[in-house]
This record gives sequence, structure tokens and C-alpha cells, in this order.
Amino acid sequence: MGSLSTESFDQFLDSLKEAGVEISNEAELRERLAEAQRWRFAFATLATNGRPLGIRFQDKRSGANEAGIQQALARFQFPESLQTAFAASLRSEH
Repeated sequence: MGSLSTESFDQFLDSLKEAGVEISNEAELRERLAEAQRWRFAFATLATNGRPLGIRFQDKRSGANEAGIQQALARFQFPESLQTAFAASLRSEH
């Protein structure tokens, strides 16, 4: 299918925020992604296990643009399983 997107994690996080995702402890998340050699893997890990670090993803305006979130995850070539799990975790935060 070709190589992974060369777009940055900054662009990815901005896309999520534009779609209505609020990121708790965003500075810590950005620092950890900047240090990671494979930021997509690091994001997947922190999205699932970042709570002890204060990293959480929430639907900031009840009814975030789920299509926009899915589009951002797909655009940055995250696997469909992560796309589904991430969307479900946002819905469960209410």
C-alpha cells in the first residue's frame, strides 16, 4: 500500500482537536510523541494506557465530529482496530 504518511504528529493531533477531541495533558503527550521513533505506535500506546500520566482524550463538545475523527485516524494510516477502539473510548467518557 506504500509507505506511511510523512505528516507529523502535530498535524495529527491538530486534526483530532479540530474534530472536537480534547486532550488532557497535551504537553506531556506531545513531548512523548516527539521522543518516539515511531510516533504512531507511541500514540496508540498512550491512547490506551496514558491515564497514569494524565493523558486522556475526551469528546469536548458532546457530539464531536466522529466522521472527522475517523478521517484523521485513517489519513494518518492508523489500523482500523485502533480507529474503532479510539472512537469507542471517546463515547465511554461521558
